[in-house]
Amino acid sequence: MTSTVKSSWSITRHRGVAALAFALTAALVAGCGSSDDTSDNPLAEDKADGSQVVVGSNNFAESILLADIYGEALKAKGIEVTYKPNIGSRETTYGLLKNGTITVLPEYNGSLLAYLDPEAEQKSVEAVNAAVKAKLDAKLTLLDSSPAEDKDSVSINAETAAKYGLTGESTLADLKDVAPELVIGGSPEFQTRHQGLVGLEKEYGLKFKSFKALDAGGPLTQAALTKNTVQAADIFTTDPTITKEKFVVLQDPKNLFGFANVTPLVHKSDLPQKGIDALNAVSAKLDTKTLLDLDSQVQLENKDPLDVAKAWLNSVGLD
Repeated sequence: MTSTVKSSWSITRHRGVAALAFALTAALVAGCGSSDDTSDNPLAEDKADGSQVVVGSNNFAESILLADIYGEALKAKGIEVTYKPNIGSRETTYGLLKNGTITVLPEYNGSLLAYLDPEAEQKSVEAVNAAVKAKLDAKLTLLDSSPAEDKDSVSINAETAAKYGLTGESTLADLKDVAPELVIGGSPEFQTRHQGLVGLEKEYGLKFKSFKALDAGGPLTQAALTKNTVQAADIFTTDPTITKEKFVVLQDPKNLFGFANVTPLVHKSDLPQKGIDALNAVSAKLDTKTLLDLDSQVQLENKDPLDVAKAWLNSVGLD
């Protein structure tokens, strides 16, 4: 299936919710994660001196965690690393990468492509990455994408999963016979977008009992699914609420929701080959289930993201 992402609305909006909720503790998290080598001002355009790799992150918890994973993996290879965490949105970080203020940034391939070319088709991970590389500033490149994705999904609550015998191995097609009995929730746009009810009916034949307008994978949607006000909802695949409330994420084999693979975006001239190899090794080990678990440790258990990053790298032999 070919997915054309008209904009990165879903990722931007759900991370906007996360950023808002995270804002009150961002300084604390930034101070805890990488506290020994973090720039005082993440927006300061003081370029790396050639001996350091500067790892940046956007202003939401998952990006900060991923930056710590990248940075600690680079340190394990003897590379000197400094951090610029919690910078802001893609509009800001992309410019800082171009001018060399930051060297490495955790990105999401399909969302980045939608930013660079809103009309681009998304057919596969490889095609998305090739399209991104063709649109990137010449000083930048993508490294290997991980299997880990943070994107829209149709998720059902535990009660509904048990009632209809659905598991994490079930696909959206398995919902076809029971969809007429279910209320689905999501942002108002979800009702009219192809990456929403329109595409769910066209690609999977799903016709739900009704639609309830909520928010873009945020607290309203999470609460409605938890309380069984809705039985299915648009929830993002690494949202820790999935773990907390035992939601079941249905598989999307036709890639209706496009691609959002975690992928390092780098300033080419400032990252040595051993750094490239280290980040590609991280990507090879990181899948969606793992990222959900790591996010849950940070956001539900209030663990220091740097500690979580170090522990995971140790567990997979990359420290």
